[in-house]
Amino acid sequence: MNPIATILSESRVLLGLEAGSKKRLLEEAGQLFESTCNIEQALVFENLLSREKLGSTGIGQGVAIPHSRIKGITDAVGAFIRLAEPLDYDAPDGKPVTLVFVLLAPEEATEASLQILAALATFFADSFFRMKLATAADAAAVCALFANAG
Repeated sequence: MNPIATILSESRVLLGLEAGSKKRLLEEAGQLFESTCNIEQALVFENLLSREKLGSTGIGQGVAIPHSRIKGITDAVGAFIRLAEPLDYDAPDGKPVTLVFVLLAPEEATEASLQILAALATFFADSFFRMKLATAADAAAVCALFANAG
């Protein structure tokens, strides 16, 4: 089983989000983690925003992987968000983002979080995988795509 299958659940898949801005997207991600993992929304938002200030987590081809290490959590958790409208994200290729995977990792889990980020980058490099995520009908389909990736 790939590492993404263990950190993503249907409750953390949001399809058709109307964000309008990167800040709003990160706020919604924080709310999603608060409601599903009891991680404070403001903590998630502030950490993700701080990471974005270091450089955009847009990786190109319409994908962003906002991520942060969070003090106090014991296991990595992920969320997948598909935006209703493309969002300018300062990606290296200049393309707007519609597919977003948000990763939160424990503060000390440097190696584990790097392995997860590497797996995500590999999956998202596949144009067929991106197309399947862009058209997945529901959260179960999204989770199945990640579970069977790689």
